Amino acid sequence: MQLDFEFILVVLTALAGLIWLFDALFLAPRRRAAARAAEKARARKPIAEPTIVEYARSFFPVLLIVLVLRSFVAEPFRIPSESMLPTLQVGDFILVSKYSYDVRLPVLQTRVVDTGSPERGDVAVFRYPVDPSINYIKRIVGLPGDTVAYYNEQLFINGDPAPMTEVGPYEIPGGQPVEAGMVEFRERLNDLEHAIVVRPDGRALEGEFVVPDGHYFAIGDNRNYSNDSRRWGYVPEDHLVGRARMIWMHWNWSDGGVDWSRIGNTIR
Repeated sequence: MQLDFEFILVVLTALAGLIWLFDALFLAPRRRAAARAAEKARARKPIAEPTIVEYARSFFPVLLIVLVLRSFVAEPFRIPSESMLPTLQVGDFILVSKYSYDVRLPVLQTRVVDTGSPERGDVAVFRYPVDPSINYIKRIVGLPGDTVAYYNEQLFINGDPAPMTEVGPYEIPGGQPVEAGMVEFRERLNDLEHAIVVRPDGRALEGEFVVPDGHYFAIGDNRNYSNDSRRWGYVPEDHLVGRARMIWMHWNWSDGGVDWSRIGNTIR
């Protein structure tokens, strides 16, 4: 069973806060009274604060700040696969805006503030509908009510093809090709232009899909090698985690070094 870090963080924060509160209301007054009595009796031995209370008092503010930032402001994620090439590479560490798609309570995922919905072209993190304990990152291409189709390496939205401009053969920076025959294109969704890679002679998942209300259609920028809505269906609105904003770190696993050129890049 995979442990939910958010659940653990909530439990630890609540536990530390309750211990600190219980001490402040009940134990601390007794210690102060005992200290005053000891002072009158000229006892020199101090009344020590329990170790568990000391730890709770020290860690509670830190845990609370981390919980608030992670739940309502931004959360870090690591990119583990090539499904979003060339936009995101394996080894990218990204920041995801948690307030972009409504503010929700941690663990319960209950909406408390309506802050907006995904727009077509957003790179979004969401809980995998097949297994919500896993986070996925894809590009939102279909909004509720849209008809999305994918045929012959071409994306269609409500019957209109998404404009594509060929860039050329795709290689990961450093000159190593992902796979022979991969071609990079610039694709436009509304006013947003972004990079995708396709393999013209490959076999991509194809079909036509009508996005139901309260759901979104998500697809990887690496169109031939992405497990996305073409295979498992739609992303429910309450599964959305946030919008990917920037790359704050990149670790090159092949040579064990940092790729400084990717740090700070905005995700489009």
